[in-house]
Amino acid sequence: MRKTTWPVVLRVGALVVASIVGLAACGSGTSQTEGGAAGGGAGAGDTIKVGILHSLSGTMAISEVTVKDAEMLAIEEINAAGGVLGKKLEPIVEDGASDWPTFAEKADKLITQDKVATVFGGWTSASRKAMLPVFERRKALLWYPVQYEGLESSPYIFYTGATTNQQIVPALDYLKEEGKKRIFLVGSDYVFPRTANKIIKAYAAANGMEILGEEYTPLGHTEYSTLVNKIVDAKPDAVFNTLNGDSNVAFFKQLKSAGVTAEDTPVMSVSIAEEEVKGIGVDNIAGHLVAWNYYQTTDLPENEAFVKAFKARYGEDRVTSDPMEAGYNAVYLWAEAVKKAGTTEVEAVKKAAAGISLKRPEGTVTIDGENQHLYKTARIGVIEKDGLIREVWNSGEPIKPDPYLKTYSWAGGLS
Repeated sequence: MRKTTWPVVLRVGALVVASIVGLAACGSGTSQTEGGAAGGGAGAGDTIKVGILHSLSGTMAISEVTVKDAEMLAIEEINAAGGVLGKKLEPIVEDGASDWPTFAEKADKLITQDKVATVFGGWTSASRKAMLPVFERRKALLWYPVQYEGLESSPYIFYTGATTNQQIVPALDYLKEEGKKRIFLVGSDYVFPRTANKIIKAYAAANGMEILGEEYTPLGHTEYSTLVNKIVDAKPDAVFNTLNGDSNVAFFKQLKSAGVTAEDTPVMSVSIAEEEVKGIGVDNIAGHLVAWNYYQTTDLPENEAFVKAFKARYGEDRVTSDPMEAGYNAVYLWAEAVKKAGTTEVEAVKKAAAGISLKRPEGTVTIDGENQHLYKTARIGVIEKDGLIREVWNSGEPIKPDPYLKTYSWAGGLS
C-alpha cells in the first residue's frame, strides 16, 4: 500500500472531564517503592524519585501492568548505567485501579507528598483527562505512553504514544485501499472511542466510506450477543474496534461464536497489542488487524536488544507491545532531557526536551517541541496464530504529530 496524505484543518474544543481534581494532597491507599534506595525529594540525597501510575487492578490491568513492567525495566537499566545526573532513580508505584478519580488523586499524592520529579502513567483517555488538571495546576510533568484520540496538547504532558494522524488515519487509509469501505464502529463508552469515532465519521464522509453502525458498551462489559447480531445483520466490509480492556475478550469470543471470520469481516483494532492477544486467546482473534507504531516482531537491532532484555527480566513467556514500548521510551526520553538540562526542574526539562531524537525499538523517535508529541512511524499488522503480529504496511518514515489534524481539510467540521 502506498502512503497517503490528506490536507487538514481542525479545531476541536477540549473534552471536559468532571471536576474530580479539586484535590488537596491526599494519601488514600498506599504506595510502593520498587527498586532504588530510599531518598528525599525529587533530587535530594542520592536518588531522584519518579512516579509510576497505572491500573494494577480492575478492568484495565490486563493492559497496564505490562506498561509498568517496561517502565521499571528502563529505570533498572538507567540505574545500572550510572543513573541520571549521578543519582539513581527511585520509582514510587501507585495503582490507578481502573478508576479515573483515583488517577487524579494518586497523581496529586505523587507530586505533593512523594515529591517525584516526574510521573509516567495512564492508559485510557479518561484517566489522562482526569490527571491533566492536576499536572497543570501543580506545574508537574506527566509522560503518557498510549495512543489516543488527539485533539489535545498540554504544556505539562509529553505524549509518547501515537496521536490520531499516526494511527487512526493510517488505519483508515489502509482499509480504504484494501476496498473495505462499509464500516461498523464498536467502542467502549468513554472519551477515546467517542472522539475517535467522530474523526472516523468525518474521514469516511470525505473518502467515500459508509458507516453502517456505531455501538458503545461500558468498560468491563461482557455481553456482546446483541451487538454481534447487529454486525452480522449489517454485513460490513470491516469493523473498526475501539473497545478497551478485558471487554475485548468477550467481544472476540462471541464474534467468533457467531461465525464472523477475519477473512470475511476483518476487525481493525487500535487498543489490542500482543499482551491483549494473550488475554483474548489467539484462536479468537488470529487474522484480524491492528494499527500501532511498534510490534514485538519489528525488525530493528534496537528492538532485538529490547525484547531480549524484557524477556530476561520478566520471563520468556512474556511479550512486548506498543504501549509498553512507548512507556519504556518515555523513561529514556525524560532521562535524556534531564541530562541535557542538567537538572530535574520542570521548566528546564521541558525546554531541553524539544527536538531530542533517539533510536528506540520502534525506530527513531523525535520530540516535537511545539506540541510535546513524538514523530512516529505508523504500522499496520495482522495477528498471527502464534500470537505475534506481522507487519503488513508501514508509513516508511516517522510522521510529524498533528494532534489537532490541522493538515487535514476533511477534519474542519469537527467540534
